[in-house]
Amino acid sequence: MTGETRKTEFTAASGDKLAAAIETPRRAPRAFVLFAHCFSCSKDIKAAREIARALRAEGLAVLRFDFTGLGGSEGDFANTNFSSNVNDLVSAADYLRAEFTAPALLVGHSLGGAAAIVAAGRIPEIKAVATIAAPAEADHVVRHIDEAREEIERKGAATVNLAGRPFTIKKQFLDDLAGQNVLDCAARLKKPLLVMHGPFDQTVGVDNATRIFGAAKHPKSFVSLDKADHLLSDAEDARYAARVLAAWASRYVGGDGESAVETAAPSFKGGALARTVPGEPLAVALSVDGHPMLIDASEEDGGSNLGPNPTRTAEAALAACGAMTVRMYARRKGWDAGEIEVRVWRAKAEDAHAPHRLEKTLSVSGALDDAQRARLLEIADKCPVHRLLSAGVTISSRID
Repeated sequence: MTGETRKTEFTAASGDKLAAAIETPRRAPRAFVLFAHCFSCSKDIKAAREIARALRAEGLAVLRFDFTGLGGSEGDFANTNFSSNVNDLVSAADYLRAEFTAPALLVGHSLGGAAAIVAAGRIPEIKAVATIAAPAEADHVVRHIDEAREEIERKGAATVNLAGRPFTIKKQFLDDLAGQNVLDCAARLKKPLLVMHGPFDQTVGVDNATRIFGAAKHPKSFVSLDKADHLLSDAEDARYAARVLAAWASRYVGGDGESAVETAAPSFKGGALARTVPGEPLAVALSVDGHPMLIDASEEDGGSNLGPNPTRTAEAALAACGAMTVRMYARRKGWDAGEIEVRVWRAKAEDAHAPHRLEKTLSVSGALDDAQRARLLEIADKCPVHRLLSAGVTISSRID
């Protein structure tokens, strides 16, 4: 399992409660992503769900939510518009900032992509923006309700059918769309932008991607979602988009090398520093003379098994130190020890973490005689960690 999905909610600027889901990876996330779904859709549409979970598999935490009046969110859709969608995105970012970490990546699908471009300027922590099948103009959606436009203008509202469901569209919705300029916002974005679009999209033509890409300033990228339809109804298309998105975003929001270890524990030299990992029950990020690693407990002991446990790490130090010391001695003597292997494990006991006997074996593949092999075993027992553990140390503790 790559992580978990947790239901939550937050309050929009309008005061309505918006239903949301947070996808969290097993390790501390590389970054938080805010996802905006398509027009009249919901957070649970296949594309939103598949993309969010594929990003989760890449180590990113994702918040997807229902815009006001849609899905499980409160509010009346008839009173919403493009501007309220942008406001909802800003409210979602406020929620992440207060409860977790502000989003570093903003992703939008279809009209949600246009909203993401506009909202990015109001979320200072956003480092990069990605759009999927986004229109270059917010009022592109009017084409879906064109047959009712005259009635809306004349009566102030009309019921239209969108994706097989009835929605009330008011004149204020049309007026708000007319006042938006997505391309101007793209030109002012000043953030890395990824434009993803299917060349055979029958709902929002690929020319929209060309216009957005042309308006944006570098760094900008375009990826063709070959054969994908507008809603990315084929789950593999959604997962492919997410994998490409995660690889692109790694340049801006933390790549594979920026793991939970590095984000949780700063470089520390002259000893070891351990710091708890946010979102993990027991895991700690460890910096040993500036070298990061992750220490954890097994699931049976209440951890997530993201790394070795502390006592295993002590055994590892003994094994590594023994192998290094033997290697140095053999080289100094001019002996061809070949491959050196040291194994260390605790002898069985009722309390696995209590002090007791450690077993150690040394193996060398080189053509050495019995005397040389015996000498190397003696040398392995003289390594600094062996002497430290066998002699014991005095530990002086204090709290800062």
